[in-house]
Amino acid sequence: MNVLYLHTHDTGCVVSPYGYAVDTPNMQALAEDGLLFEHAFSVAPTCSPSRAGLLTGTYPHQNGMLGLAQRGFELDASKHLAHVLAGAGWRSVLCGVQHEVGYYTDHALALRTLGYEEDITADATPYAERDLVAWDAENARNLVRWLEAYDGKRPFFVSFGQHATHRAWPEPASGAADYARPPVNIANNEVTREDYAGFLASARLADENVGLVIDALKRTGHYDDTVVLLTTDHGLAFPFEKCTLSDAGVGVLMAIRVPGATLARRTFEGLVSHIDVVPTLLDLLGIDKPAYLEGRSLAALFSGGEVPGDDAVFAEVNFHTSYEPIRSVRTERYKYVRYFDEGWLRVNRSNVDGSPTKDFYEAHGLADVTKDAEALYDLYYDTFETNDVAGDERYASVLADMRTRLRAFMERTHDPLLKGPIAIKPTWKVNRRECVAAGSRDPSDYESLGGHFTVRERGMA
Repeated sequence: MNVLYLHTHDTGCVVSPYGYAVDTPNMQALAEDGLLFEHAFSVAPTCSPSRAGLLTGTYPHQNGMLGLAQRGFELDASKHLAHVLAGAGWRSVLCGVQHEVGYYTDHALALRTLGYEEDITADATPYAERDLVAWDAENARNLVRWLEAYDGKRPFFVSFGQHATHRAWPEPASGAADYARPPVNIANNEVTREDYAGFLASARLADENVGLVIDALKRTGHYDDTVVLLTTDHGLAFPFEKCTLSDAGVGVLMAIRVPGATLARRTFEGLVSHIDVVPTLLDLLGIDKPAYLEGRSLAALFSGGEVPGDDAVFAEVNFHTSYEPIRSVRTERYKYVRYFDEGWLRVNRSNVDGSPTKDFYEAHGLADVTKDAEALYDLYYDTFETNDVAGDERYASVLADMRTRLRAFMERTHDPLLKGPIAIKPTWKVNRRECVAAGSRDPSDYESLGGHFTVRERGMA
């Protein structure tokens, strides 16, 4: 059985299979032909830590990916799924974005360290000058050609990663913003509608590339011998979403299609985490699961079996551009969030991607927004996590239980925060928590510039 891993960048679950007015018919068709997970969550709302969690089946504080790969943070690459599958005889192929080592396009490094044998990615040097929309489309065409030439001698594991829907969005069509409603936790005005229209344009193009690849899989006869996983890393690159532990930050699209599956349902309501993906795939492929895996297999769902949702899902932030140590535990009804840097209970503004929407909030007091050191949300009554009930006596027993759950998780997984703040290594590039923008050229805006790492242009973190 082959595996095709389709992934986008910063999409959350804002696609049509989840009921959003987004032009993604190919994702919709794939979800309808497989199993859609209604409540799927990443282990981190930042790019490299999220992907590292998904692809190793371990949490960022366990696998080393405490921050962004291009900022000097390093993964224990021996646990990467490409390594595991290549060692079991699979032909491992990289096409497009990866974010587990170096920059998105440091593919020579990815081939050396992550376990990929082949790289069929379009040229992306210099990355910052490429038309990223065209680059995604070129990668899709490269994968189509690869599938057409595939000899079938060894099963394949292909990672097809798109830059979309990361910022640097294409220009929306004229008038598109007039009918674009920004995310519900974002103020609805001319600035934010125009900004969100760019996301919608990017999502549509990402979907077209998914369609090209799925059509090629069908045309070459491999749709019925390939497990297809469709997901993203975390939430949209808007304020209060990406780089937060709200559901808008860690909630993700996830659909899995298994050939010949017997499904009791088309959507799964239980809580699941990206940490569950590797054990699920290994069970589906008949490969022994390593002892280090933290997640649990969902494979029985594809043979008509019943699997309960996770009792709780956990997520974390350590570093994005600045140090912002946060942990969360989410059950079906409750979310508990703990901020460990109690000396800075304001928004880490460099951790908010630059955008017209951010500019709007900067002009309207973003610097004055504060965070509670710990927060408890009743998600049945507070979907958008705006009413902290940690101080409400009616929730005292719930708060105690969620604190206990988080503490037990941190102890079991040997979370370094139990020993105090994480020391910043000189090889890491880290903004000061007071810094406004990730790409500042002022060295005083950094705790460390990470040795050979320099301030990059184009708003890249």
